[in-house]
Amino acid sequence: MKLQQKTSLLAIFLSGTLAIVIVAISLLSFRQFSISTAREQVHSVAEVVRVSLTEAMINNVIDQRKSFLKRLAEVEGLLVARVMRSPEVIRQFGEGFDGEQVVDPIEKMVMENGKPFYGMTDTERDPIFRGTIPFIANQTGEPNCLQCHNTANGAVLGAITIQISMAQLQHKALLTIGIMTAIITIFAISLTIFFRRQMNPVVATAEEVQRVVAKAKDGNFSGRIQYTGHDEMGDISRDLNQLMHHLQENLSTITHDVSQLLRYEAEGNTNLITTTTEMVETLLEIAQFKQAVEEDRTKAEVYFRIAHVLRDQFGIRQCSIYEVSNPGMNHMKPVIVDGEIDTGCRWCNPEILFQADSCRAHRTGHVIDAIEHPMICSQFKHVHDNPDLGHICIPVFHSGTVGNVVQIVVERNHGRLYHRLQPFIQAYLRESAPTVEAKRLLDTLRESALRDALTGLHNRRFLEEYIGTLEATAKRKKSRLSVLLMDIDHFKEVNDVFGHDVGDTVLRVVSKALAAQVRTSDMVIRYGGEEFLVILQEGDEYSGERMAEKLRLAVAALKIPVSSGIMRKTISIGVSGFPSDGEDIWEVIKCADLALYEAKHTGRNRHIIYTPKLAKE
Repeated sequence: MKLQQKTSLLAIFLSGTLAIVIVAISLLSFRQFSISTAREQVHSVAEVVRVSLTEAMINNVIDQRKSFLKRLAEVEGLLVARVMRSPEVIRQFGEGFDGEQVVDPIEKMVMENGKPFYGMTDTERDPIFRGTIPFIANQTGEPNCLQCHNTANGAVLGAITIQISMAQLQHKALLTIGIMTAIITIFAISLTIFFRRQMNPVVATAEEVQRVVAKAKDGNFSGRIQYTGHDEMGDISRDLNQLMHHLQENLSTITHDVSQLLRYEAEGNTNLITTTTEMVETLLEIAQFKQAVEEDRTKAEVYFRIAHVLRDQFGIRQCSIYEVSNPGMNHMKPVIVDGEIDTGCRWCNPEILFQADSCRAHRTGHVIDAIEHPMICSQFKHVHDNPDLGHICIPVFHSGTVGNVVQIVVERNHGRLYHRLQPFIQAYLRESAPTVEAKRLLDTLRESALRDALTGLHNRRFLEEYIGTLEATAKRKKSRLSVLLMDIDHFKEVNDVFGHDVGDTVLRVVSKALAAQVRTSDMVIRYGGEEFLVILQEGDEYSGERMAEKLRLAVAALKIPVSSGIMRKTISIGVSGFPSDGEDIWEVIKCADLALYEAKHTGRNRHIIYTPKLAKE
C-alpha cells in the first residue's frame, strides 16, 4: 500500500473513531440525563400528589381526588397518574374509587417493601418511564400522618404510579445528536483534508526518495528530488541530492581510474557500484597474484601459476603458453599446453615452433580474436574440422618485444563472455610479464655461466652444480651411469702449427659431432682445454663401451677444413661406470681419467675400459 493511501486511511480512521466515540458518549449521556430528568419529574409529581391528598384530607375534600388526578393526567407528557391504597388504609377507610387497588406485581412489591421503583418500558409507539413511589406514614411534621391514619410509624399508606412519555426527550436527543454528528463529520472531513495537505510534501518526498534510491541500487546516481520547500523535507531533499551528486562524481572517477589500470572499457549502462567493486576486487587479486609470482623461484612456477589462474579464476581449461626464443632465432616453444608441461603443439601447426613469425600474434603484437573473426589465423589446426571452437591469442611483451603468447581455446557460443573477461586476463598477464622477463634473463645469465662460450656445451661449473642431483637420482632409481672422458689427440700441435683460430674450429666441430651422437637425456661437457666428458644413462642396448666406440668413429670420420686443406683428428677415450667403479661420480671420473691415460699411453685413437688394475699401476 502506498504512503498516500496509508495516510488517507489513517486520517479517515482517526476521524471516524473520534466521531463514533463522541456519538456513543453523547447517546449514553443523553440517556442518563433523560432518565435522571424523568426520575426527578416523577418524584416531583408524586410529592405534589402526596401534598394535595394530605390537604384534601385536612379540608375534608378527599372525595375530589379523582378529578384532581384526572386533571393531573392532562399534563403534557404525563401518561398515567394512579394512586393506590394500602391494605391498612383500605381496612380503615374502605377501598375507595375504582383503580385504587394494587393491580400489577411492581405495585405489590412497592407496597410490601416500601421502596420506590423506577424503570424504562419500551412500547411499540414510544419509550415510557415508569415510577411507582410509596407513601410512608410519618409521625413527624405537620400534619402528623398518624393523626388520621390508624397505623404504625413507617407503614406504607399507599403508592402512586406515574408513567411519563420519553418520546419528546428522545426526539430532542436524536436531533441534538444528529446536529453533533453533522458537525463532527464536517470537522472530520476538514481534518482529513488538512491532514492530507500537510502530509502531501512528506508523501511526495518519500516517493521521490524511493525513486532515487531505486535508481542508485542499479548504479545510476543521476536521480534528483524536485522539492524546493524550506522545511525538513526540503533539507532531506537537498542533502540526498548532494549525496547522489557526490557519489556520481566520485564513483565515476574511481571507475574511470580503475578502468584505466585494467584497460577495461566499462559499458555506459553498467551498475557503477557493482562494476567498481568487481574491478577493485580484481585489482586486489591481481596485486596478490603479482606478489605470489615475484616470490616464485623459477619461471616454470610462474607459468604454472598463470595456467592455474586461467583455469580457476576464469574457467579456461584449454590454453597454451608459448615462450618466444631470444631475438634472431625466430623460434617458439610451448611451455604449458592444457596444464601439461613438455608437450608439443596441440592446437596450432608445429610450424610456429621453428618459424615464430608464422604466428600472427607474435608477428603483429596484436590480440588475435578468432572467435569474432574465425579465419583470421591460418595456423589454428581446428578451424575446419571443429568450427565450434575458437581461440584468442594474447601477446605478452617483454622490453618492447613479444616474449610470450597465451592462447585461449573456447567454444564460440561462449565468446561474448571471454570478450568481457579478456581485459582482466590481460591485466594478469601484464603484471606477470616483468617477473617472467626477469626470471628468463636470470636463466639466460645462469645458462651462459654454465655453458662454454666457444662450443655451446655445458662447462665444468655446470657439472659441479648438477652432479649432486645426478648422483642422487641414479641412487634413487638404482640406475647405472657411464662416464666417458676423452681427449683430442695431438691437439697442442694444431695450435702450434695452424694457430689458435684453427684450434677453436677443431673444438667446435668435434663438440658438435659429440653432441649429435648422444641422446638429449645424456650430457656432453667441455671438461677443460681439449678434454670432453660424456655422462650417459646405461640400458641393455646402450652401454658406455658402445657409445665410446661410436664417438671415436664419428670424430675419426670428420673432415675439418683448414687453410691448407682438410684436417682429420682422432680422440682417445677412458670409460668408467657408476656405481661399479666408485661410490661417487667424482671418484668415477678419476677412474675414467686413468683409463684415458692408458688409452693415450698405448697409442691413442682408442677407448679403454677402466679396471682396478689401472689404479694399481
